[in-house]
Amino acid sequence: MLVLKFGGTSMGSAEAIKQVVEIVKEKSKESSILLVVSAMSGTTDLLLNCGTKAANDDESYKEILKQIETRHLETVKALIPVQQQSSVLSMVKKLCNEIEDICNGIYLLNESSLRTKDKLVSYGELLSSTIINAAFNSNGTGSVWKDARELIRTNSNYSNAVVDFAITNQQIKEFVNSTSQKIIVLPGFIASDADNITTTLGRGGSDYTAAILAAAADASALEIWTDVSGMMTADPRWVPNAKIIPSISYQEAMELSHFGAKVIYPPTIQPVLSKNIPVWVKNTFAAKDHGTVIENKSDSTNIITGISSINSLALLSLEGSGMIGIPGFSSRLFAALANAQINVILITQGSSEHSICVGVDVASAARAKEVVDKTFEYEIATDKVDPLQIEEKLSIVALVGDQMRHHTGISGRMFSALGRNGINIRAIAQGSTERNISAVVATDDVRKAVNVLHEEFFETIQKQVNLFIVGTGNVGKRLLAQLKQQQGFLEQHLRLHVNIVGLSNSRKMLINENGIDLNKWDELLQSGEASNLDQFVQSIIKRNLRNSVFVDVTANAIIADVYASLLEKSIAVVACNKVAASSKLSNYKKLKHLSTEFNAPFLFETNVGAGLPIIGSLNDLMRSGDRVHRMEAVLSGTLNFVFNHYDGSRPFAEVVKQAQDEGYTEPDPRLDLSGTDVMRKILILAREAGVQMEMEEITCNGFLPESCVKGSVADFYEAMKKEEAHFKAIYDKANAENCKLKFVASFNDGKASVGLQHIPPQHDLYHLYGKDNVVLFYTDRYKEQPMVVKGAGAGAEVTASGVFADILRAAQK
Repeated sequence: MLVLKFGGTSMGSAEAIKQVVEIVKEKSKESSILLVVSAMSGTTDLLLNCGTKAANDDESYKEILKQIETRHLETVKALIPVQQQSSVLSMVKKLCNEIEDICNGIYLLNESSLRTKDKLVSYGELLSSTIINAAFNSNGTGSVWKDARELIRTNSNYSNAVVDFAITNQQIKEFVNSTSQKIIVLPGFIASDADNITTTLGRGGSDYTAAILAAAADASALEIWTDVSGMMTADPRWVPNAKIIPSISYQEAMELSHFGAKVIYPPTIQPVLSKNIPVWVKNTFAAKDHGTVIENKSDSTNIITGISSINSLALLSLEGSGMIGIPGFSSRLFAALANAQINVILITQGSSEHSICVGVDVASAARAKEVVDKTFEYEIATDKVDPLQIEEKLSIVALVGDQMRHHTGISGRMFSALGRNGINIRAIAQGSTERNISAVVATDDVRKAVNVLHEEFFETIQKQVNLFIVGTGNVGKRLLAQLKQQQGFLEQHLRLHVNIVGLSNSRKMLINENGIDLNKWDELLQSGEASNLDQFVQSIIKRNLRNSVFVDVTANAIIADVYASLLEKSIAVVACNKVAASSKLSNYKKLKHLSTEFNAPFLFETNVGAGLPIIGSLNDLMRSGDRVHRMEAVLSGTLNFVFNHYDGSRPFAEVVKQAQDEGYTEPDPRLDLSGTDVMRKILILAREAGVQMEMEEITCNGFLPESCVKGSVADFYEAMKKEEAHFKAIYDKANAENCKLKFVASFNDGKASVGLQHIPPQHDLYHLYGKDNVVLFYTDRYKEQPMVVKGAGAGAEVTASGVFADILRAAQK
């Protein structure tokens, strides 16, 4: 004999019920069938809503009753041939009239007891089972309907009744042995007490009904048919890459169902476990899929079988110095909670015995505080124990797997993965079987935690990094082009999937959690909403996605101000923007501290030398114990380009404009020509070398006349034209000395300066062409011959590649 159970979605429409009929019909060719069905999807909630409205003197319950009746009558008409509909429609109408009578009674009394609610909600299953039974008989398959209340005996704990298995098993066996019908249809969820009053087995109780029947009838298998193709490694609504679990043990299934896996009702496993009856979880709408088999021993060799979670958790903490070394505190705590019928979900206690924490459903928290504080009234009054503390808005995330006990380091990997993503753990628990490791985290972090752990333990093929990019100018466009070009390479060689979640510029912004199509990002962004930096940042924080990286490809000081709020949420920051790293020393140190404290990389390699590994090389020197004494550098690709191309044959202003048009300058070229940009760069290098320095401490020997500094960028170009003689004189003087003009940044034992210098042919900086940058590091290890980093130091393409490299560094940390 087989026991088949079909859930609410499988019974949700005439078309779905037809599929159920075909599946059962096919199965009945091999074996007798006990068929258990749930109410049509949503019906139980509607019935409860009717009862609530009626009890609250709200006559709108009558409209809901009409919806319920209409839906079931229409299902009959779509499912049963016209000539056979009459009796079925009459039965449905009769049941709906009984529902109405109950609701009218509730309305008159303005009261609805648990007993009445059980009676009311039982009609969902009575209706659905009556309809599908008629469907079998109308197509010639044949079946018989049996009221589950005549078979399953419970106590009178209405809404969550406890089964009396001695009587129940006997009644089921007698019934099964007395019938020769191939298909027997039963309503799930409902039972009756010793007085034959309707009780229910708890929400999801249809699974339990099927398991009770399977165990009592010694069924060869129990099949639970739903709308997914088996139990999954995580909730697919949260984790797009969740996978079907082909095989799982009874114990693992119980752990997962306890911790929130919705596919199977937690008590279902116990009856079939004792009889070693395999349980299959199958998909009504993809009947040929393998599904999940739950049996005594799983075939899986995976260390972790699945990840699950429970929301709406409150953490109760009982603390006090008076608890240390005194026996009985724990037993009194649990006795108080048990007497108040408060279920404990999680327990953890420090070895110091100074505190004990328990997790309960948040709905029970206030009652728990009341009874616990009452129990320890004397200890609280004498300051031996503190009043019970309650922390809400918490969730449990749990790793489940039989194989965990045979592998070391699983908890380390779990906590490390959560820590890398800034997920704080409030409490932990692990059973002696080592089958489950549970961590209490903030509810705001639970979705992120599940994704992080799924990536850590199941997605070994690929890691996903979620990018939020601000700035789509020259550098931003090229960065997006490079990301698009390298997508396949990153996935194949680095096992990294780069997901562009957010894009923003000064006009528009766009966020798509599933990823922005890089083939048409420009078009999509133009149709996005108006740009709002605060809204964009809050959206990043609120989404709380794993491996998030904020990428600033602008020169905007306002954008640099948001770095701190992102870093303290463990969101990595990659900055092409030099403002933050060259801001006040206190802000620079704060950002560095936040990066360390919240394990969020703060990377800004392109602040100096575009794509050149200047900051990275300096960091490597410092980390390896070297010490920098002196730095000499040409750090402006713009100024090097300008002075390499200016020879007096054409106006200085024209050469500067060429540099701007080719993408070598800042949006305002005066930041380059005034020396401000170079000052920022040498300041950043000095700070990365361990020197505490402010911008004001750097000496700047500028070459721009005062007239060129005032007004707009257009005014600046006009002023340069008028000052051509000044620029020509500077060039002629250097040329007369057989020297080249280089704007040099110097750092020497704690002091820094920048300025235009005459560089003779024998100097290390002389042979520097185009837009190249060069830095010479003189250190303890590089005293006579400096370590030199040289190459293209400006240009959108190389800058974008430097940002790209920082993104990869952030993703791999």
